Amino acid sequence: MNDAITAALRRAAGHQRRFDARFAAYFDSLTDPESGTLEIPPHGAFPARALELVRELSLRGGKRLRVALIHEAAGLVTGEFVPGLDEAAISIELLQTHGLIHDDIIDDSPVRRGGPSTYYAYRREFPDRPDTALALAVLAGDLAAFLSVRVLLTSDLPPARALAMAAVHAEAGAVTTAGQLLDLERDFHPAPGTELLHTVTEYKSTRYSVLAPLRLGLLAAGTDPAPYTDELRGYATALGIANQIHDDWLDLFGSPERLGKSPGSDIRSGRRSYVVRALSAAADESELNLLEDALGDPGCDDDTLDRIRRIARSHGIDRTLRADADRFARRAAGHAAAWRERWRPEAVAFLEHLPAWTVSRDH
Repeated sequence: MNDAITAALRRAAGHQRRFDARFAAYFDSLTDPESGTLEIPPHGAFPARALELVRELSLRGGKRLRVALIHEAAGLVTGEFVPGLDEAAISIELLQTHGLIHDDIIDDSPVRRGGPSTYYAYRREFPDRPDTALALAVLAGDLAAFLSVRVLLTSDLPPARALAMAAVHAEAGAVTTAGQLLDLERDFHPAPGTELLHTVTEYKSTRYSVLAPLRLGLLAAGTDPAPYTDELRGYATALGIANQIHDDWLDLFGSPERLGKSPGSDIRSGRRSYVVRALSAAADESELNLLEDALGDPGCDDDTLDRIRRIARSHGIDRTLRADADRFARRAAGHAAAWRERWRPEAVAFLEHLPAWTVSRDH
């Protein structure tokens, strides 16, 4: 890893440390006995438990790259302190929590970020009431979504700026929901093309994980992002595809210790990912039969996954996907490099070197 990437990671780690403390303080502020800002019903345990589970999942980690992107986007135009960045970061991370809770319901995932998913936490608490566990998990995800908008609209930002940022946030949430719907539709296609996979990535994750943070950071810094929409979207799209291809690669070839979960979740859930598409195109009849039998089988065992992994390697799919991810990462870096003459060099350098890291990480 070269020095420039290491420096960018150090900056990202600094954003993460500061944010994690601020995020915990935000949750404390909601329920403080004397000054709590969120009105929780005085009777019953379910509302407080939902908030507790939202807090647990939110604070459990993640790379906080959305947080770093918000801060570095503001850093493109100013080196001064920018009010509203904390609120923007909290809002986008709460939207992420909402998405994770609902994703784990859709995928029936027991583990998230090295701990129990919210859905499975409820299933353990209500083993004889599966409908109640499902309903509570859905509502916990909804709570995170509404809190994510609330944090912007109740901030101390000037009203017009808070409203503009909330509009970006709401658009990202709506587009991401449309992407999730397309993600489900994708798996009805026996062999989805790469353009469909790119579109799923764009709408399900890129718009809220990359583009929205860039727009929020610029708005907080007092800069209208509208004139830069095409170039910001170009960067976001390339980075998002690189990141998703690498995520799909990790899901089959990654280390379970580093991932915090067992590899193969895409195959077990029947997700026709970049890996599955490439394998379907390269496999012979017997290999394809093995893959199709495993797809969507939650009981697919580790031996079967090992066989699929060996087949993929025999066709060079591990190398091909790494090369594809690298190609899109270089494309994203090229978009950022074009900003050197316009925007502040420290932030441009971060955005330029981030794509190389995102396709070299091991979790």
